[in-house]
Amino acid sequence: MVLGLITTKNGELENPQGVKARLSEAAQYVPLEQICLSPQCGFASTEEGNALSEDQQWQKVRLVTSIAADVW
Repeated sequence: MVLGLITTKNGELENPQGVKARLSEAAQYVPLEQICLSPQCGFASTEEGNALSEDQQWQKVRLVTSIAADVW
């Protein structure tokens, strides 16, 4: 099950502990080994795109990678 817990709508980074808590909550229903973490959707999910700089996009990708390394 893929959980899109990282928003692509704005550049504010999610709190890693909050994301980990949501993953832990999901693991009560689905084995953690069957859960994945991802952004909610693409970084340009509308024709006009979203108000994120390239740097903010990479920060979000690094956040997903960092949280995944801690959890799995």
